[in-house]
Amino acid sequence: MKLLFGVVGCFAAVVAFAVLLETPKKYLPHAGAAGAIGGFAYLLGLQNDLSTVLAAFLSALAIALTSHTFARIFKAPVTIFLIAGILPTVPGAGMYRTVYYFITNDRARSSYYLVQTLEIAGMIALAIFIMDTLFRVRIKNKLGKF
Repeated sequence: MKLLFGVVGCFAAVVAFAVLLETPKKYLPHAGAAGAIGGFAYLLGLQNDLSTVLAAFLSALAIALTSHTFARIFKAPVTIFLIAGILPTVPGAGMYRTVYYFITNDRARSSYYLVQTLEIAGMIALAIFIMDTLFRVRIKNKLGKF
């Protein structure tokens, strides 16, 4: 039940964020679906005792794959789905904790959260890069056959 609420929450948050980004109305449910799929992957990873960093990587891979797939299906830019969809994976709470513990002069916790936040951000970037590269190679192979 917790997983279902998390996925529905991710969907709602991504749709609301997509509205703020002025995503065209016809793509709002698809952007929400990309975020919900990413949230599902993240929560499933955490339930299976994966680290937060690895769960974020799997979530970003799922979001990037979904975004590229939707972009091909609906003939729209990938960023319409990717920017809004990646919202549940972004380590905002980690940055908050980093600054909070830095201000309260708890250097050990501040350093821990800073490293974890940078690792998550790096994994998100790596997942997007990997999926983008795979789709580009696939397109080049298709174009090379003609």
